[in-house]
Amino acid sequence: MVKVTAHTKEEAENCPVRSVLTKVTAKWNLLILLTLEDGELRFGELKRAIGDVTQRVLTENLRLLERDGHLTRTVHPGPPLAVYYALTEQGFDLLRVLKPLVGWAAQNFGDISEARARAAE
Repeated sequence: MVKVTAHTKEEAENCPVRSVLTKVTAKWNLLILLTLEDGELRFGELKRAIGDVTQRVLTENLRLLERDGHLTRTVHPGPPLAVYYALTEQGFDLLRVLKPLVGWAAQNFGDISEARARAAE
């Protein structure tokens, strides 16, 4: 079993589950990665494709994904100025690992929704 217990800040920072997986499996990050699977998109296109994300939240998550090496940000000076986001090889590799989880969620959504409804009664 992977060790997930951390008693100090240093242990938490060196834990792959806490340091890496909690970031990439976060709601917006996973949706961003899935949206970029078919190719690069401009910021506005990405925002429209996701739909219910705010500009601020999208910007923050794009910066985190870029910082961690999962995507690139390319600025084309224009006019008009255009900023494109695309998955890196690491991002595509990560997506290949995460897609089975996405499929599992879609396949089991009905059962999970029913369980939640029963628990709420």
